[in-house]
Amino acid sequence: MSAISREDVVHLSRLAHIEMTEAELDKMAGELAVIVDSIASVSEAAGPEVPATSHPIPLTNVMREDVVGPTLTNEQALMNAPDSADSRFKVPAILDGE
Repeated sequence: MSAISREDVVHLSRLAHIEMTEAELDKMAGELAVIVDSIASVSEAAGPEVPATSHPIPLTNVMREDVVGPTLTNEQALMNAPDSADSRFKVPAILDGE
């Protein structure tokens, strides 16, 4: 079994300022013990000969040529804008005049 005891759960609940009933303390001690045991079994499987991975499948970055394609004119981009000024979108100010 694990090194998580009921007294450990009582201590942790006091540190976290979480009130727990006697039944909750017993249940949490059992649940935390299962979690710690599960982590320990995974730690046993990962030895120095097993490389650390962040993904089960190797990732590759897909790149393409940076080619300019068809673009909108300034007038087309602003055509349905609710408000514009000086060939730009006009939006409400969100910062003080800094």
